[in-house]
Amino acid sequence: QVQLVESGGGSVQAGGSLKLSCAASGSIKCTGWFRQAPGKEREGVAVTTIDGTHTIPNSLKGRVTITPDNAKNTVYLQLNSLKPEDTAMYYCAARVGLTSCLSRIDFPLDWDYWGQGIQVTVSG
Repeated sequence: QVQLVESGGGSVQAGGSLKLSCAASGSIKCTGWFRQAPGKEREGVAVTTIDGTHTIPNSLKGRVTITPDNAKNTVYLQLNSLKPEDTAMYYCAARVGLTSCLSRIDFPLDWDYWGQGIQVTVSG
């Protein structure tokens, strides 16, 4: 059983930045960040493998970075130039295997473990 704990969320003004952390109870080969706004479907924000190979949707490129720290079993999500439409609950997720890791960004149901989620609110 893998446990994931998110931290770093909060409220910021538009244009600001936040750095979210996802701490895992063990080593994870495939980690993703997703978000879900009220009334909307959960969507992928970024996915990384344990060696740092990653994917980010074109709509978020330039504003989002994902970085694994294997020594700490932690994956960071840096959010820059935040907009009100980025307001959502952000979730960390993990897959046990590495197969098709990056392509699972489009399939939230294909993830094995989820964190509790953390709120990000952007005003302005």
